[in-house]
Amino acid sequence: MSAATGGSGATGAADDLDDEIWSAIGDPTRRRLLDLLLAEGVGTPTSLSDRLPITRQAVTKHLGVLDRAGLVHATPLGRERRYEVDEAQLARAVRQLTEVGSTWDARLNRIKRIAEQIQRQKNENDKNQSND
Repeated sequence: MSAATGGSGATGAADDLDDEIWSAIGDPTRRRLLDLLLAEGVGTPTSLSDRLPITRQAVTKHLGVLDRAGLVHATPLGRERRYEVDEAQLARAVRQLTEVGSTWDARLNRIKRIAEQIQRQKNENDKNQSND
């Protein structure tokens, strides 16, 4: 199994894949393409470009980025290619996002506790100075 399909490999390869996934998902047009593919199950560059304010060629380029990141896969369909979301890879991206969110929640809570402690100390100092 390759790293692109969620297999295990060297840590460096996994890190590169993570960057590729997040770079692919970071673009709003590509997120919209993923949304459309998830809603419709499959799509071709032509059918997807009919639903977006961009050309078929631009859709094809965006789908290529998503394909290289392993988020979609294509099968030939006549002169076009039919794209589907790779649900396992998308689920992996969602798990990573959840982990990042949890990490940042913990960091922000720690910052909040520190700020509250500083504010309490400041209030105590102000109160002590006014009593002098």
